[in-house]
Amino acid sequence: MVIVTSDGSAGPFGESIVDPNDVRLVLGVDKDTVLGSFNRAGILGPADVHVAMCLGRLGPEIDEDVLLAAALAVRAPRVGHVCVDLASVRENVALDTDVEVDIDALPWPEEGEWLSRIAASPMVAVGEDPAHRPLRLAGASLYLDRHWRDERLLASSLRERAEASGPAVDMVLLSEGLRHLFPDEASSEQRWAAAAAVTRRLTVVAGGPGTGKTTTVARLLLLLDEQARAASGRRLMVALAAPTGKAANRMQEAVSAELSRLDVDDETARRLGAIGGSTLHRLLGTQPGNASRFRHDRHHHLPHDVVIVDETSMVASALMARLVEAVRPDARLILLGDPQQLASVESGAVLEDVVGPNATRMRVQTPTRVELESLTGTTVPVDDAAPEAPAITDSIVLLRTNFRFSGTLGDLASAIRDGDVDRAMEVLRGRDEAVGWLDIDPGSASEAALGPVRAVARSWGVGLRTAALAGDAAGALGVLGSTRILCAHRRGRAGVGVWNQRIEAWLAEDDPDRLTEGPWYPGRPVMVTANDYTLRLFNGDSGVSVLLPDERKGVSFARPAGADLVSPSRLGSIETVYATTIHKSQGSEFATVVVLLPEVESRLLSRELLYTAVTRTTQRLLLVGSEDSVRQALTRRISRNSGLSALLWGQPA
Repeated sequence: MVIVTSDGSAGPFGESIVDPNDVRLVLGVDKDTVLGSFNRAGILGPADVHVAMCLGRLGPEIDEDVLLAAALAVRAPRVGHVCVDLASVRENVALDTDVEVDIDALPWPEEGEWLSRIAASPMVAVGEDPAHRPLRLAGASLYLDRHWRDERLLASSLRERAEASGPAVDMVLLSEGLRHLFPDEASSEQRWAAAAAVTRRLTVVAGGPGTGKTTTVARLLLLLDEQARAASGRRLMVALAAPTGKAANRMQEAVSAELSRLDVDDETARRLGAIGGSTLHRLLGTQPGNASRFRHDRHHHLPHDVVIVDETSMVASALMARLVEAVRPDARLILLGDPQQLASVESGAVLEDVVGPNATRMRVQTPTRVELESLTGTTVPVDDAAPEAPAITDSIVLLRTNFRFSGTLGDLASAIRDGDVDRAMEVLRGRDEAVGWLDIDPGSASEAALGPVRAVARSWGVGLRTAALAGDAAGALGVLGSTRILCAHRRGRAGVGVWNQRIEAWLAEDDPDRLTEGPWYPGRPVMVTANDYTLRLFNGDSGVSVLLPDERKGVSFARPAGADLVSPSRLGSIETVYATTIHKSQGSEFATVVVLLPEVESRLLSRELLYTAVTRTTQRLLLVGSEDSVRQALTRRISRNSGLSALLWGQPA
């Protein structure tokens, strides 16, 4: 929105003069009004302003400062927050925009008086007031009323499940099953998680990559199936779900693969391994023309006895509210995920709020924990100085033992997770084959400085090309899953678009024939960007263009039974995927990962972003970014305004 004029002049709040034709500039709003000032500064978008003005007309409300608060509440979900914290918005709002303005020069109201005027507005309900009004003020937090109600519903539903008596369980059978499926001490945390999930209505299994969440789920299914057959002879209805189709398919495939490795009869392994994965939207039943309402809700529950959700950190708060009200009260709800990873691209950070302070506090003994200790032979650390724990404590299991990362990769991941800047920099500066670091800005570095990145891309591209020209669909998929270049942004000098073009240009220099073979040249890696239920391809699925024996081209996608070839003419929403965003890579793993960090000014730089990127690799990492960018990422946490943690844990989040 903001451009510098030829004479370098600036507006009254330190911003450069606004381009009058910019689509983000709200027409019909005087630049000297409060809303006009914040819009020109790049903080409020047109939708924020127009919705606030519409609410003001309905209110009716003419107080400009109250309308500003309304616009900020509308803006909050757009930038990831459930609500706007009016006490801190002045200090934190700059993190949500890359526009250079003097934030303090904007016409901010005085906090105490501002809150009083908001509370008196006819648009606003205060606290637990049962009135239905478009805005809700809770302390210094202002919500759109729908988001406030969703948050309360989510908190109460989770508390009720945590406090409810568990399902009937044959404890002798469970004890025998745990000893059989989790025989060694290394799996004691997983044993505890499985026992908790069998005996409780709500279980949250939180842990980083490589801590055995999928292993736990596969063995948990066997335990639940055994319990059901012993109790009634019937088979449980189980739903495996995730926020994206890619994550759902990956969960199903991982569970099926784990079951095939266990000492279990073929019929049981085949039956449980065939449980299909589904997106949460598809599980709940989307309705045409209504993105926020589903066929299954509090009045029409899901039929499943067990609902297991993977990648919960990616689930928005509103969608999670719809899920918990749709699951039968007597069913088991099991949530899996890593609270340290990037949160949902929509509003809220549900998993982080649900796990809450359990990661470091509330380690007190409860009757349920005593029972599980006896059942599993595992002792849980107790903090005698901790306050009395709420019931949800017993529903949360943290998996800390990492079976994937070791050596420098493990050291770096744990240092990033803990925010230990000195330890992380020490690992990056060390000379180790598993972790490499180029202290350069990938968006402006010379071709010579980017030599190590080019070497990785060339080796990967040659491998893809060789397998694709040979018509080896399975081999091409294996190469595709071995390497990935990860970016924070889609656009910009260090963005996905630029880097896909750059890598294709590098590969074309070595192999000019690519340029004559059209967009579907053999070896082109692609990613699906929209769900296609006819082809059973989902947003995030990756494939490779391969040359068929009759000289036609097909795109190879991974299936549980092996590679599946799809004609390029049937594919609609597709993009090249030498490089992809770190957000898109969540839940995936690759032998080699190149991480391209943006400039230090990027508002996306955060500890969660860096942790998510680094933990995508299993063998080799090449981190490309200036020391300033790395330090910025290590020290900045993503903060999502919500009241869920306080509602669940009875203390400030």
